[in-house]
Amino acid sequence: MAMPDTARRYTVQDVLAFPADGNRYELVDGELVVTPAPRAGHQLVVGEFHALLREYLRACAPRLRVVLAPADIRWPGEVLVQPDVFVVPVEQLAAEDWSDVRTLVLAVEVVSPSSARHDRVTKRRVYQRQRVPTYWAADRDARLVEVWRPGDERPEVVTDVLRWRVAPDAPVLEIVLEQVFAAAS
Repeated sequence: MAMPDTARRYTVQDVLAFPADGNRYELVDGELVVTPAPRAGHQLVVGEFHALLREYLRACAPRLRVVLAPADIRWPGEVLVQPDVFVVPVEQLAAEDWSDVRTLVLAVEVVSPSSARHDRVTKRRVYQRQRVPTYWAADRDARLVEVWRPGDERPEVVTDVLRWRVAPDAPVLEIVLEQVFAAAS
C-alpha cells in the first residue's frame, strides 16, 4: 500500500502572509523553500555584482534596471522566488509591489551552504522554465560561476572572467571573478 502524500502545499498568498522574521521564504511549484538571512560575505558578493551590472546597464541599456533582493517574483504554478540580483525592464517596476515583474533578463544567485541545492537545482530549473536568458549561480567558496541558459543540461563553469552581453549589439561586460569574490574575504 502506498503512503499518501501528506506534504503541505503552499500558495503564493500563504507565503506573502508569513511574518518578517529574517528568513527568506520562496515557493517552487507549491513547495516551500526557507533559508536563513544571508551572511555578510554573501551580501558583499551580491553588492559587487549589483554595482558592476548597474554601471554597465547605465552605459548601454537605460531601459533596464538591476535590482537586489528581497523581491517577490511570481510566476504561474505557485512560484515565488527572490533572486539575489536580477535585471528587469524598467517599465515592469512601475507598480508599488512586484506583481508586474515577469521578465528577468538576468538572474543571479550567490550560493550559500544553506541554499546551494535550491540555487543549483530547484531555482535554476524555474529560471530555465521561465526562459530567463541567463542565470548565474555564483559560488564564492569555490570561486566560480555556473552560467545557465534555458536549454542547457550542463552549465558553463567560469573561474576567471565572466562575460555577459545584454543584447547582441551591446558591448561585453567583463567581470573579473577574483575581484568580486575578494570583496567577501
